[in-house]
Amino acid sequence: MASPRSIPASTSAEAFERYVGGQCVRVGRGPAWQEIQAMILALPGTSETLPLPAVSEPFLAWTIAGEVEFQEREGDGPWIAHHIRKGSYFLTTGGAPYECRWRKVAGEEFQAMAVFIELPLLQRALAEVHGENAPHARLRDLSAFRDEELDGLMQRLHGELIRREASPLYVQGLAQAIAIHLARHYVDFARENRSASPSLPGFKLKQVTDWMAANLADECNLDGLAARAKLSKFHFLRLFKRAMGVSPARHLIRLRMDAARRLLRETDQSVVAIAVAVGYANPSHFAQLFRRETGLSPSDYRRRR
Repeated sequence: MASPRSIPASTSAEAFERYVGGQCVRVGRGPAWQEIQAMILALPGTSETLPLPAVSEPFLAWTIAGEVEFQEREGDGPWIAHHIRKGSYFLTTGGAPYECRWRKVAGEEFQAMAVFIELPLLQRALAEVHGENAPHARLRDLSAFRDEELDGLMQRLHGELIRREASPLYVQGLAQAIAIHLARHYVDFARENRSASPSLPGFKLKQVTDWMAANLADECNLDGLAARAKLSKFHFLRLFKRAMGVSPARHLIRLRMDAARRLLRETDQSVVAIAVAVGYANPSHFAQLFRRETGLSPSDYRRRR
């Protein structure tokens, strides 16, 4: 592992393996891996603070074995904690170095697969999915989430990665499918150029959005969120919208609907119980919002699982 002093502010996807603090078990090489980069990492059970450089390519980190208590932070911000296990994802869009640390709590050896999406492929996917709005589309930064549909694509990519010789045609198809999936499900829209004007610092944005995700059933008002970011309501709202492309209220609805979809798929809880669990005391209001977001009633969505 490189010493902290030797960690650059940014690096390439190809060089990222040098800085991850574990053993690179497998890395994609050759003609199959032109539009997508992938590597399998065997990581130690416990890691002290590990600084990681930024990469320009967005990437997915997929936990393929083990269960750990994981913490991350950007700059000198607070540590944000996550419990991750097999099937957990991180989606990172690059742009700033950050630090992480973890401690194994159960399971097998901690292993992850890192997948980097080349920018030209992502831009083509955004253009196909969002048309004239593509220039304003931005992938979200997300931590410790799950996605069963994405699992199937990643498992197939993993299978090609461990083959003696991967199929360029098959890997290209998987890369395109992954890029389209990200463009369909993990995009927000920014109507202004983020680099042209200030937005919330990354660690403050993550602190606020992670709190929202962890407290879906709680009352979530602008006063409380602005206080967490240590900003005035006006300043917080403006910077949040500039960073995320949507208001805090709209972002909260999206989080709640994502959680409701997961509960409808994975549990037998009643629709009323799920509505309450994600923050809606009025089941009719929940059903109206759910239909607006998905095009289906909660009951119809569950029948299709």
